[in-house]
Amino acid sequence: MTYLRLLQHRAEDGTRSVILAEGDAAHFLNGATSVRALALQAIEQGTSLAEAAKACGLGASVDIAAEQAAGRLLAPIDHDDAAHVLLTGTGLTHLGSAEGRNKMHQAAASGENVTDSMRMFLEGLEGGKPAPGAEGQQPEWFYKGDGSQLVGPGDPLTMPAFAKDGGEEPELAGIYIIGNDGQPYRLGLALANEFSDHVTERHNYLWLAHSKLREAALGAELLLGEVPEKIEGTSKIVRGGETLWEKPFLSGEGNMSHSFANLEHHHFKYDLFCRPGDIHVHFFGTATLSFSDGVTTEEGDVFEISAAPFALPVSNPLARAQARSVAVKAL
Repeated sequence: MTYLRLLQHRAEDGTRSVILAEGDAAHFLNGATSVRALALQAIEQGTSLAEAAKACGLGASVDIAAEQAAGRLLAPIDHDDAAHVLLTGTGLTHLGSAEGRNKMHQAAASGENVTDSMRMFLEGLEGGKPAPGAEGQQPEWFYKGDGSQLVGPGDPLTMPAFAKDGGEEPELAGIYIIGNDGQPYRLGLALANEFSDHVTERHNYLWLAHSKLREAALGAELLLGEVPEKIEGTSKIVRGGETLWEKPFLSGEGNMSHSFANLEHHHFKYDLFCRPGDIHVHFFGTATLSFSDGVTTEEGDVFEISAAPFALPVSNPLARAQARSVAVKAL
């Protein structure tokens, strides 16, 4: 089965375009300059995003792997005003995800010593895939920032100067836009590196909120339509040109304790997340972390995440921001 994917491209002169890829073939779309504009057009016309893309007509063919290598592919969604992009996520959503969390917190997960993390995981396992029309168990939820925290498929992931760690989280991210009537629309899914500070989280799980206020990376491709029940990929860390750590990861609803629909419901049930025109990037969680295997990352390490049916990986070097002083002035 072949999947349609949309990609955003920026030429050397700054000109923006949208690419439609199907299988190994990819073409520029005539007249399209952003996925967001294309999505708003689809909503206005009452069509799907795929139909709106095809209606543009195909232009010149393009080698998307070569364009990514040249640094000309962007994250597959953005907004002219980064404040109108919200990055959020859910955790303990995948089968096996509680194992890594409990390793991190170094706590027992049985009897009277069940951690809050394990309890939340077990509740999701029991009620995270409700029947259509029923309300399932709500997941762990967190906020990562606005669109200023979103980086492209080859850009550095920069941790703050005060960060204790910069660690990868290979995931799927749902990409959404809110229509003029407040209706959320899922545009598709992207391969993602959610990126967190696991040392900070391990110190005290109540610091999870702090640990998540970090950048995140999206792969270049927006996967349209229904997604595979199971997705298998590889997450690895490259240091000095050599693979330091590598492990398969699983995603897709067949490998999750929650359904996409349940995670979406518990995000968009809040009116503040249904503001017309806003973009939402929602990270669906993972069960695979190098940190759980005792890896300590270093500046210059490269995170490489790949998974079919995405043709391109998301590959980001780790960097650290310069320290700055923060002092509030009375006005």
